[in-house]
Amino acid sequence: MLGNIKKFGLMALTVSAIAVGGTSVVNAAGGSSYPLKKHDWPHAGPFGTYDKAALQRGLQVYKEVCSGCHSLDMVAFRELTALGYNVDEVKAFAAEYEFAAGFDDEGEEKYRKGQPQDYFPAPFATEKEARDSNNGALPPDFSLLGKSREHLSLFTPWNSIYGEDYLVGILTTYHEEAPEGVEVADGMYYNEAFPSNLIAMAPPLFDDMVEYADGTPATTLQMAKDVATFMYWAAEPKMDERKKMGLKVIIFMSILTIMLYFVNRDVWRKIKKGDDLA
Repeated sequence: MLGNIKKFGLMALTVSAIAVGGTSVVNAAGGSSYPLKKHDWPHAGPFGTYDKAALQRGLQVYKEVCSGCHSLDMVAFRELTALGYNVDEVKAFAAEYEFAAGFDDEGEEKYRKGQPQDYFPAPFATEKEARDSNNGALPPDFSLLGKSREHLSLFTPWNSIYGEDYLVGILTTYHEEAPEGVEVADGMYYNEAFPSNLIAMAPPLFDDMVEYADGTPATTLQMAKDVATFMYWAAEPKMDERKKMGLKVIIFMSILTIMLYFVNRDVWRKIKKGDDLA
């Protein structure tokens, strides 16, 4: 029985660690020989939480720079309250967009202002239109891209590669000239972090191309880190709540394990003495 209790305790602690430890996505950022630079992310690790100021700046970069090509199909405006905006601010933000609302009596298409329950509109109506506008390449949707190049190691976190590091690498490692022997076709760009090193997206970020509302200097690196944080939030909007629940599970399972240990010890003490268990 003691062996079973120990096994149960070990299993409980393992489950708890997984619950708070995060995702099990193992799609590495590989393909490129470029060593991704690891950045410090406030939301990384079992106790990290999102930096709302960074999320708001990242939303601004997405809206002003990225939304012309990249969709955000799985994010509704109402979810922006998690970034620190109040309901009125979210309503005002949504109202900046227009959505088709049927036709009028004369057959003309009508439009309405966006509402909190609406999702971010796509920049292109069809995939063909998107490819035609981007040299044949299809700009990926941003909803889950923050986790699509992530490799997290539960027991050796220092070996983890965060999706944000990959995104920052992509956004900050463009070169006007490719290394000797590398041929870059028309409409392509050399990028150290991209798996093939050749990417159809032109360098999207330049210093001071946006003016942050909070006065933060808009360097290329700062904008890259902010939009990467926002993209990770888009893929993991409930991460903070999940970590809090994971911590509660660890505390509960730890207390339960201790209780079971003492119950087990008391039971076997009575058995060894031949006492009645009743």
